[in-house]
Amino acid sequence: MSTKEEVLEEVLVETESKNENEIVLYNDDVNSFDHVIETLIAVCGHTSEQAEQCSIIVHYKGKCTVKTGAYKDLEPQCSKLLEAGLSAEIV
Repeated sequence: MSTKEEVLEEVLVETESKNENEIVLYNDDVNSFDHVIETLIAVCGHTSEQAEQCSIIVHYKGKCTVKTGAYKDLEPQCSKLLEAGLSAEIV
């Protein structure tokens, strides 16, 4: 049987994870792999490997979560992705 502390801890963990937002990057027929990779590195702080993997996922699956966090932190990054010509949104 669980103690009240264990149950409270589980609820707090669930609540914290639900407050996370995501920047989702969508596939398009305009941008090159190199442009997407360079932009993810510059804007989202990805390593070259992370950026390459995200670009491949976007290409084959149509979309990929490229960053998670609080909305206020993601909004400027998403704006920079859009300014670079990429298709992205915060969900």
